[in-house]
Amino acid sequence: MSDASLRKRALLLSYLTIAYNAVEFVLSLIAGILSGSIALIGFGLDSLVESFSGGIMVWRFNKHGDMSEEEEERVERRAEKLVGYTFLVLAAYVLYGSIAKLIEKEPAAPSVLGIFIAIASIISMPALYLAKLRTATALNSRSLAADSKETLACAFLSVALLIGLGVNKLFGFWQADSIVGLVIVAFLAREGIEIVRGEHEEE
Repeated sequence: MSDASLRKRALLLSYLTIAYNAVEFVLSLIAGILSGSIALIGFGLDSLVESFSGGIMVWRFNKHGDMSEEEEERVERRAEKLVGYTFLVLAAYVLYGSIAKLIEKEPAAPSVLGIFIAIASIISMPALYLAKLRTATALNSRSLAADSKETLACAFLSVALLIGLGVNKLFGFWQADSIVGLVIVAFLAREGIEIVRGEHEEE
């Protein structure tokens, strides 16, 4: 497949990312507010960050054209770092929300809508991640590879969210909501720092 076709695929995947996650953001935020779930609100914000990341990719691949190799590298690195910063912003919010919920002992109500949102994400995000990663590999694009990691993070967060919501609904263990948030913070922070520093380029 030619580079032009691969860039078109990258743009299509990025537009799909924006559209899907915009819907997921709205639904998760509504479900999170209604149930008082920090995990759901954090998941909704992850969807918002994922949309932002998709927007960065649209910007990055639309910039391709008559740039020199040096300019192309500079744009690639700038886009890559922006994706990394989105990980850190999300990690900070979820960390704050999770700790606050535990300290204030605010139980989250069971959310059936949240469970369905998590299941839908578990089904769709791995496929989107693989499509992005394959395209990134073919294009040798570090920024798209970083963006694919954010999609993978969303898949992991979906699993954690489903476990937390399920335990809360089945056993009434409301602390699971915050515990799940804390578990995912470590993953998000690590990935964000590695991307910003460029350490994942050595993998």
